[in-house]
Amino acid sequence: MNPDGPPLDGPSIMRQTWADIAFVHWAVDPSTVERFMPPGVRPDVLDGSTYVGLIPFRMQRAGFGVGPAVPWLGTFHETNVRLYSVDDAGRHGVVFLSLESSRLLVSALARIVFGTPYTWARMRVDQDDDRHRYTSRRRWPGPRGAGGRIEVRPTEPLHEPSELEHFVTARFGLHTRVLGRTWWVPNTHRAWPLHRAELVSLDDTLVEAAGLPGLAATEPTSVLWSEGTFTTFGTPRGGVPRRAAARG
Repeated sequence: MNPDGPPLDGPSIMRQTWADIAFVHWAVDPSTVERFMPPGVRPDVLDGSTYVGLIPFRMQRAGFGVGPAVPWLGTFHETNVRLYSVDDAGRHGVVFLSLESSRLLVSALARIVFGTPYTWARMRVDQDDDRHRYTSRRRWPGPRGAGGRIEVRPTEPLHEPSELEHFVTARFGLHTRVLGRTWWVPNTHRAWPLHRAELVSLDDTLVEAAGLPGLAATEPTSVLWSEGTFTTFGTPRGGVPRRAAARG
């Protein structure tokens, strides 16, 4: 099992549960994704490769600070396309290329407040015996109709994840760009109860819409599944001034 994340060294600004989550990953050369990194951030590398993740799941009981979960808006489906990052201060995280959400208001607010590229989509998460199916079709903004279908079948539990399986799941922060500055937003979460998984089927255009054509048509490097974990986010920090960002 992956270890619990480090405790936040400041107040929690947001908390949520990620449930029924699939991790589909492809190894790529770091030069392929350098252009997507905010200034002061570069691809995080493991054994010469970095990774592109396609991650569908259920968001549950999201809330702010220590208050109650937000009714209705705090529970929805999400699929993100993400990269793995490290900044000049040595802080590791993820960079999101897109985040599909089934709540329009959530998508709009997240784009404004956190600078994350949320989109509004029609989404479903279904289970049929031991198979989990995730479907998505983008509504706003374009390209309209981007999405597809992912079906996975969890297999044996992972009590001792490999270095790669740890690399793509134990991420305790995100890098984003807001108002001309690059920020790192720390988060921490309980250990993932991970399973290896079989990719039963994949019909996806989200990875291509994010700027990586052809990748989702190739065999993934890693497929995992988890029933989920609870996470909290801390206050953003480490902004890069606009002038320094321009030099980057």
